[in-house]
Amino acid sequence: MTQQPLLLLDVDGPLNPYAAPKRRPEGYDTHRLRPAWWVAKQEHLAAVQARQTMRARHAKPPAARVKPLRVWLNPSHGEELLALPYELVWATGWMGEANTHIGPHIGLPELPYIRWSDLFGENPDGLHWKTRDVVAWAAGRPFVWVDDELGPQDLEWIGANHPGPALALWVDPRTGLRDLHFEALREWAEDE
Repeated sequence: MTQQPLLLLDVDGPLNPYAAPKRRPEGYDTHRLRPAWWVAKQEHLAAVQARQTMRARHAKPPAARVKPLRVWLNPSHGEELLALPYELVWATGWMGEANTHIGPHIGLPELPYIRWSDLFGENPDGLHWKTRDVVAWAAGRPFVWVDDELGPQDLEWIGANHPGPALALWVDPRTGLRDLHFEALREWAEDE
């Protein structure tokens, strides 16, 4: 039996069109979430700001005071993703928290996720911070990586360093996943 190709899913951009010009895109629900990575990031930003303004007593707000992250999710996306001939994997900075904060809102079961070697790190080659880990995690298996931060250097690096078929599918963070993306995903799987 042949393995299905991997579908590596980013959250912010493809599933959460955070840059949408409207208040909330049609068909999406608003969720106020407080994942641990968001709380840590806000605490860090508050500490940096406090050091810059010399207000050390306000350096780290308690987690309960961290404003939740607004996330827009389309409840139909889970069913559409599950209908595709892929093995779904989270490829997001949310890592395992996507299973508790994102998946249940769109009807996805618990999925495996990529643990990043350097979360949000800088890459001296200009690659996206996920690119090397994505290729390593796929381990030669065919994959489609859906993300809103892909550039030409990532496509070139994947082509030169991944021995199997791969597609990096850019999604506009203003619109999120659309019918054209689902069609492209179906077509690519049929061709593999």
